[in-house]
Amino acid sequence: MSSNPLVTFVQARFFRWALRGRAPEAVPIRLTQRRVFVLPTRHGLGYALALLVMLVGAINYNLSLGHALVFLLAGLGATTILHTFRNLAQLQIRPSRCTQAFAGEMAHFGIVLDNLRRQSRPSIRLRLPGQTPVEVEIPESDSLEVILEMPSNRRGWLALPRITLETTYPLGLIRCWGYAAPELHCLIYPAPAPQAPPFPIMPGEEGGANSMATGMEDFSGLRAHQQADPLRHVAWKAVARIDQEALLTKQFSGAATQTLWLDWDQLAAYGDIEQKISVLTRWICDAHTLGLGWGLRIPGHELAPASDQAHFHACLKLLALYGQTT
Repeated sequence: MSSNPLVTFVQARFFRWALRGRAPEAVPIRLTQRRVFVLPTRHGLGYALALLVMLVGAINYNLSLGHALVFLLAGLGATTILHTFRNLAQLQIRPSRCTQAFAGEMAHFGIVLDNLRRQSRPSIRLRLPGQTPVEVEIPESDSLEVILEMPSNRRGWLALPRITLETTYPLGLIRCWGYAAPELHCLIYPAPAPQAPPFPIMPGEEGGANSMATGMEDFSGLRAHQQADPLRHVAWKAVARIDQEALLTKQFSGAATQTLWLDWDQLAAYGDIEQKISVLTRWICDAHTLGLGWGLRIPGHELAPASDQAHFHACLKLLALYGQTT
């Protein structure tokens, strides 16, 4: 979007008028006739110019067949406007699901398109601002889920921006488009620190770095690789031997009974809040990979030790929303 305040104001007013209200919109959203806009494409303008030249030539040379050809092609163009408009009009949009991602990764938003017509809708393109459009075909009287990707730059809630839906079907002479702004948010976890100090040793408690190292020596098997797994635990030799594309992660036994406390105050050497959150995220990901139980203490919040998947996501959510208004 332009940095010019006047252009920004005009664009905001236009999109508000195009949405027929403020964003986010109540769902389901239907692209009624008043919300679908029609303009010729560059090919359409060239088509119209060619018809004009042909008409001038037919008039100049008094060619009856030339007039018939021009009127036939003009009728084809007018029919194209109707078919392009009907391919998008009355399409219904609903938000679906979104999956959590770490900052710096692509966030995935799910959108459901409902085709209430008895004819299919080919060549429907969906585009988020600044992203590559996704083209789909919706079967007749059916629904289709579309996954839209958007880069995430920082932790916290990432709102789904305005969606542009467009089509140039069937001949590419006419472009019909509309906007939709359903309410959908994706939770972005903090980015794990590329390098982090060893797990903290709590005075008077088990589960320090020394006891954990003993457990890591006992290899217990392999499992499917997850995004949070550190690359140093990837079983590269096993992947090469099995000759498969999916990565495998080593699992270790002997550390599952150890409990760690990951405390904000243990990171006094890091002055920046985001650095502390990044290191805590790395510790949580490593502890979860190793099957450890851990607790989390940050200013104003404390989560009791656990080691399951729900605890893993609860800790990351707490860090993602720390210091932010919900």
